[in-house]
Amino acid sequence: VGQLREVSNKVHNAELKLFLEVERGPDLRPIAPPEKTKEDILLFFKLYDPEKEELRYVGRLFVKSTGKPMEYLPKLNEMAGYAPDEEIDLYEEIKFEPSVMCEPIEKRCTFRASQLEDGDIICFQKSTPIEGVGKFRYPEVPSFLDYVHNRQVVHFRSLEKPKEDDFCLEMSKLYTYDDVVERVAQQLGLDDPSKIRLTSHNCYSQQPKPQPIKYRGVDHLSDMLIHYNQTSDVLYYEVLDIPLPELQCLKTLKVAFHHATKDEVSVHTIRLPKQSTVGDVINDLKTKVELSQPDAELRLLEVFYHKIYKIFPLNEKIENINDQYWTLRAEEIPEEEKNLGPHDRLIHVYHFTKETAQNQMQIQNFGEPFFLVIHEGETLQEIKVRIQRKLQVPDEEFAKWKFAFLSLGRPEYLQDTDIVSSRFQRRDVYGAWEQYLGLEHSDSAPKRAYAANQNRHTYEKPVKIYN
Repeated sequence: VGQLREVSNKVHNAELKLFLEVERGPDLRPIAPPEKTKEDILLFFKLYDPEKEELRYVGRLFVKSTGKPMEYLPKLNEMAGYAPDEEIDLYEEIKFEPSVMCEPIEKRCTFRASQLEDGDIICFQKSTPIEGVGKFRYPEVPSFLDYVHNRQVVHFRSLEKPKEDDFCLEMSKLYTYDDVVERVAQQLGLDDPSKIRLTSHNCYSQQPKPQPIKYRGVDHLSDMLIHYNQTSDVLYYEVLDIPLPELQCLKTLKVAFHHATKDEVSVHTIRLPKQSTVGDVINDLKTKVELSQPDAELRLLEVFYHKIYKIFPLNEKIENINDQYWTLRAEEIPEEEKNLGPHDRLIHVYHFTKETAQNQMQIQNFGEPFFLVIHEGETLQEIKVRIQRKLQVPDEEFAKWKFAFLSLGRPEYLQDTDIVSSRFQRRDVYGAWEQYLGLEHSDSAPKRAYAANQNRHTYEKPVKIYN
């Protein structure tokens, strides 16, 4: 008892479970257990049924260490309810964690020669003829134990509804990539498993990971479920309109097209080979949008948090363009920008408000940034007229707006008589994104969610999404 107490105290819950067995005679009355000698070995037996895929405990026996398993086969058949001469196979269940070890037992060797000791577990089953192996998923004990050890119930969610379980499937952690997508396709009634795209689960954010799993990009289901040192039981799926291997050879971009004359934004999905250029994107987009005139030229901008960071050169390859965090905006190039004079400037114009946090003034940008051509000697008053016309702001509202030159977040408020071009002395055509003409006013326009990508930009124009 003292030894048992020491063992139980070593485990975290200090709980020790003991199972009591009563030996009964032929008349079912309790009798004293047999005297155990040094030659006796206590073995426990489990019976496996490959048809039911069931492994259950059927009893225990004291055997002689010098005895052979074949001497006890009639007794085992009796335990199982089989005929006394039924052919059976025996396996030793050596361990289950961290990996399964289950070895066949030679029936003609002694228990001692097979290194069997007190407390060992022997699993047995009817001998399976070679022609019958294909009838069962797990025809033998070792394959069944491997299945149980690697069994994993996976909760599948549509990527469009990442908070809701759509269905659950029981799988093996050893399933290959192909095994997994085939089971999902079967569940969804889809003929082509290659149109399934899977995304792993982030255990910390409880959201899908940003990047999906590439076609055959992992070896096994276990690789799909691992996240650092944690294991998830959630996978997200999409049903694509083309096979994933074909899609991976293409670059998919979501581009927001701002119409030149209509007050609307349309979002388009562009798919092109990865070696395509920005010029190819623009040519493809021209076939999908309504232009103000047939020969209108377009440009592609990189917008982030209501600032324009880049105008993409037409010859830039699209393979490394990231539209997951940056908004890609396409627009027509105004005629006045095509014929800049030597003293003209193309400046950034952003909307902003001022906020105070912890006794510090902070600039908060919002709305749609844009470019504006300013001329040498042009006053703020003259520029304000053009801005009001461009944005179509009513006089009463526009009178409340303030105008400032901002460099690195510091506003310098301008008077109507100030020469704006004197503030923008940089010689590069588009200037720095942190040097801009700021329009200070309240952000009162109703915002509409804009789904060109996964970030939280909002746009005030009506949005149409085309996929």
